[in-house]
Parts: sequence; C-alpha cells; structure tokens
Amino acid sequence: MKLTSKSVWTATAVGLALATAALAADDWKLLGTRKVTDRVERDIFPVGARAGEYTAVQVRVQGVAVQFRSLTVHFVNGKRQEVELRDVIPAGGQSRVVDLVGDDRHIRSVELVYDSQSLGKRATVRVWGRR
Repeated sequence: MKLTSKSVWTATAVGLALATAALAADDWKLLGTRKVTDRVERDIFPVGARAGEYTAVQVRVQGVAVQFRSLTVHFVNGKRQEVELRDVIPAGGQSRVVDLVGDDRHIRSVELVYDSQSLGKRATVRVWGRR
C-alpha cells in the first residue's frame, strides 16, 4: 500500500482531533448528583475550595426531563454568579456551558432550583465543572 502525503496528513489531523477531544473530556469533573422529584426543589451541591478552580459549569439530566428555574454558583471568596436557566432539559440532555466570570473561581457550592416534568418519576441531575 502506497501512502501519499495527503493520506498521511489526513491521518495525522484525525489523530490530533481525537486526542484533543479526549483531553477536553478529561477537563470536566463531576461536582455532584441529585435525584429530582416532580415538585419544585432547591438543592445545593457543595464543592469546596480544595476541589480547585473552575472555568465553567454544566448541568446534565438523566431519566426524565427537568424544568430548571435558576442556577447560582457560590464562590469561596463570597461572590456569586446567578444564571437564568429557564430551560426544560430532556432526559439525556444538557444545559449550555456556563462560563464563570472573574478571577478566583474556586466554587464553594452550586445551587439549583428545578423540578422534573413527569409525575411520580425521578430524574437524575448532575452538575459538572470544567477546569
């Protein structure tokens, strides 16, 4: 089999893209998990300064759809970032990536207000942080 420079270049580009995607996936860390019922709930996901600094957060849903009302990130330095998340995220779906603004982004906790969209069934909500 004769390799042309084009095929070598293509293989190299694909390999780099896969390696970059794998590294990007490793940057996300699970911050917490909760089971959600069909009534409005407010949950706090404790994180703590020891977990390190994060650049973004994202919410992922399993089981049934969840109606999100708000997301608030509380930082160790006493500041907070409030995000209007008035979305219904379907089972298997995720929120947009919420970039954290400012310096010193050590998360103390993430607060969510939400409810699942199915009577009697429970959803699983996971909060992820990107380094």
